[in-house]
Amino acid sequence: MRIVITGALGFIGSHFAKYVFNKDNDIKILVIDNCTYAANRDNLKGITYEWLNKDICDVTADDLGEYDYLVNFAAESHVDNSIKDGRPFVRTNVEGTFNLLEVARQNPNLKKFVQISTDEVYGDMDDLGPGVLADEEFSIIGSSYYSATKASADLLVQAAGRTYGLPYLITRTCNNYGENQHNEKLLPTIVNCIKNNLKIPIYGDGQNVREWIHADDNSMIIFNLLNSNSIGIHNIGSGERYTNLQIIEIIERILGYQLDLKFVEDRKGHDRAYGLLTKYKPVLQNNLTKYLQTSLDTI
Repeated sequence: MRIVITGALGFIGSHFAKYVFNKDNDIKILVIDNCTYAANRDNLKGITYEWLNKDICDVTADDLGEYDYLVNFAAESHVDNSIKDGRPFVRTNVEGTFNLLEVARQNPNLKKFVQISTDEVYGDMDDLGPGVLADEEFSIIGSSYYSATKASADLLVQAAGRTYGLPYLITRTCNNYGENQHNEKLLPTIVNCIKNNLKIPIYGDGQNVREWIHADDNSMIIFNLLNSNSIGIHNIGSGERYTNLQIIEIIERILGYQLDLKFVEDRKGHDRAYGLLTKYKPVLQNNLTKYLQTSLDTI
């Protein structure tokens, strides 16, 4: 088996590449990564892989050779950055996905094109009422240029499936956490502030609800879906949903003291709540409290 993984020098993509290698190191892995600010080759230490340093907008069929699966993790993913400048999001998330689809269509032996998406494409669950969770039949709504471009990419994948018969999976995953996450994200930001005696910035009133899954568990589910007969859209959730302030409370219980918070102006168009209904429920190996305990042990 040979698998192409785009964006594998980033956070979630690197967890998936390592999971694949450790699951079966006879699987040949081609990593495609343009080494943007969120990429780090150290993320793939200890595994064997080929690397193509190229923008996914410019990848050609000749670059890839023979392969069975193409898994697209490559994306601009930080909502704040999309608010400041949406153009890179349109290029990578939309144009880049389109180009990969056009390339994949040239592979007569393709088993699956796997598009890594996000729960954010469903929009704000709070708009629909308390406790509402999204299943795969929910409409998609773009609250930010990030979520809108990811939703657009999903539609392109579905269109390629219907028009050209491209075999595909779209995985819509909740917030990931784990080792090597970029420090712009919430959990690394909190840990970094604690280590450096800084006030922890909290958007708005801190009551925004997110669902959390470890990147290793997400990787396991994606790999199992890839090797199954499943096609189409699959939500990947954990059931672990917390407000940002509840996460702060978990950390305070672990540390045994109260943290110094700094409430900042809320993000433009900030969705209040995400939550997923998922038909695919394997036993997960991690939980957020245990991870935070380990992350804070050195403080």
